[in-house]
Amino acid sequence: MFSQNKNRLIYHHDAEEVWIESWGENSLRVRASLLSRMPEDDWALLPHDSGDAHICIGEKSAEIENGDVRAKIKNTGKITFYNRQGKILLEEYMRNLSDVWADKSEPDGFVSPLNIGAREWKPIAGGDYQLRLRFESDKDEKLYGMGQYQQPFLDLKGADLELSHRNAQASVPFLLSSKGYGFLWNNPAIGRAVFGKNMTSWQAESTKALDYWVTCGNPKAILSAYADATGHAPMMPDFAMGFWQCKLRYQTQDDLIHIAREYKRRGLPISVIVVDFFHWPYQGEWKFDPEYWPDPEGMIRELKAMSIELMVSVWPTVDEKSENYAEMTNEGYLVRTERGARSATFISGSVVFTDFTNPGAQIYVWNKVKDHYYDKGIHVFWLDEAEPEYGTYDYDHYRLHLGSNLQVGNVYPLCYAKAFYDGMTAAGQGNVINLIRCAWAGSQRYGALTWSGDVHSSFRSFREQFAAGLNMGIAGIPWWTTDIGGFYGGNPNDEAFRELFARWFAYAAFCPIMRLHGYREPFFPPLSDKGGGVFGSGADNEVWSFGDGVYCICEKYIRLREQMKPYITHVMAEANKTGAPVIRTLFFEFPEDERCWEIEDEYLFGSNILVAPILYEGQIKRDVYLPPGAKWGNFDTGENFTGGQTVEVDAPLDVIPIFLRDDMAIEMSNYE
Repeated sequence: MFSQNKNRLIYHHDAEEVWIESWGENSLRVRASLLSRMPEDDWALLPHDSGDAHICIGEKSAEIENGDVRAKIKNTGKITFYNRQGKILLEEYMRNLSDVWADKSEPDGFVSPLNIGAREWKPIAGGDYQLRLRFESDKDEKLYGMGQYQQPFLDLKGADLELSHRNAQASVPFLLSSKGYGFLWNNPAIGRAVFGKNMTSWQAESTKALDYWVTCGNPKAILSAYADATGHAPMMPDFAMGFWQCKLRYQTQDDLIHIAREYKRRGLPISVIVVDFFHWPYQGEWKFDPEYWPDPEGMIRELKAMSIELMVSVWPTVDEKSENYAEMTNEGYLVRTERGARSATFISGSVVFTDFTNPGAQIYVWNKVKDHYYDKGIHVFWLDEAEPEYGTYDYDHYRLHLGSNLQVGNVYPLCYAKAFYDGMTAAGQGNVINLIRCAWAGSQRYGALTWSGDVHSSFRSFREQFAAGLNMGIAGIPWWTTDIGGFYGGNPNDEAFRELFARWFAYAAFCPIMRLHGYREPFFPPLSDKGGGVFGSGADNEVWSFGDGVYCICEKYIRLREQMKPYITHVMAEANKTGAPVIRTLFFEFPEDERCWEIEDEYLFGSNILVAPILYEGQIKRDVYLPPGAKWGNFDTGENFTGGQTVEVDAPLDVIPIFLRDDMAIEMSNYE
């Protein structure tokens, strides 16, 4: 039943085989399958050296220890994880008679007739299994991470989360527990995670194997081990740390150049300006439409002379009328469907999605992008529709190169990011960064900057993005941003929207990326009914579009962002080297303070700037908790406070409450 192969502990019973092995410092990987051979896919995990695990095999159980983490597996197959002090971190859920009889030394063992196993395999046609894994639940445990979901809760205990991607939902199945462990569900299948009061469960709709990874330590150690296991984000390039200007959409080259010139005329710092979608002739033609963008080389030269990078939107959709459709179909580079019509109407035509899980498709699309964009001087891309957005989320309807969508669909955005990262690094570029609308575990190693999708312009949505950004960082994706002011709606002349916009803009100055985007009201029609002019535009969305009062607020925070660049560079280097989030929960820096695990409306930008945004309309004051063990200076008033207390602060429309740790100067021109 038990055996050892180097650093791997093996359990075999009937058709099931379980592997537990060291996989990085203080970390263990668990795999199980009913197949005749264990699948070899590593998915999010990077290969690791065998390590120095200690394995002990007994008559009724076996144990494996790797640094500070230890796992015990009984002859019933139940696995329990402990830290070095012997505290149970995580315990598989099993309710049957055999588990008690297997080891009567368990003091808390009890007889149960339920006959529920920890790992439940249900066969489905084609050789895969529907898999459910259960763990014991601790009612006092707090759980964080899991990527980006549209809900306002930072602590996910009690949540029911769909393990799949949608517009504004990025499922990154890594969580951090207040009990001192990190857990990666290393499976790209569509599924579900339920963090219930009675049990925790993980489900894959179609899979060949169970695969998860466990590490332990304090929050910093957990995130560092996770970055080592799944990859570190590159160092963010200097230009990306400034202000990004975008809207849906600049319809012509003249429109975009006019906006760039106006920023420079006003003396406002701007790092990036964006060409949004439908600048192409047809979807699936990765190039400028010459009718509306007649001289892209000249445009790029002028922008570079103004020290502005140009980012262009890239979509994975391929229109049947595209010049590339037939060739991509012949080569098998497009997502297939299991039944019915392959293409669907999407915005302006009948389209099919590029299958980025196919290495050939990755190379094909990159070569088109390189010819028409990269070689002209465009070195940052907006990888939209990365879920991808099928419209109707019948996940069992689609088939990818790597397998059915039910089995591997969640890996799509990682492959999309990889296609561009590989192409750009092969072209000699370092410090790759690309904006992408979705991510999965490991996406960070391919320079993925995730944004929170086409969210609504409302304070409720603002609060949801606040929680999403912090949980994305804990899930190992340190580069994250939102559309300032939200994407859908918002009239620049509406005073209620101006309030929301001002609050969101100030918050964005203390996010990994400060990026203005949105589809403002009223909407304007397209320039034509064919080709690249087929989609219209929203109202103005530049910082001077919202009235003089809001303009002054925007100018204040754009200039403050520029002033913070030395500090931001330091924070980005820390994210690159250690895997630390750029925006952090209070407990990440102060894990010993129980109050910091309760706070869900403050965060740290790096380790030294505490940010307490205004998240409700009409609010002009708020309480701010200042963690103990540090001095905190109110940036707006200059007042100093000792940590370990809650203070009330004024927050008029032009002020976001921020506190500097231990006499830090925000300029930090020589920050070390």
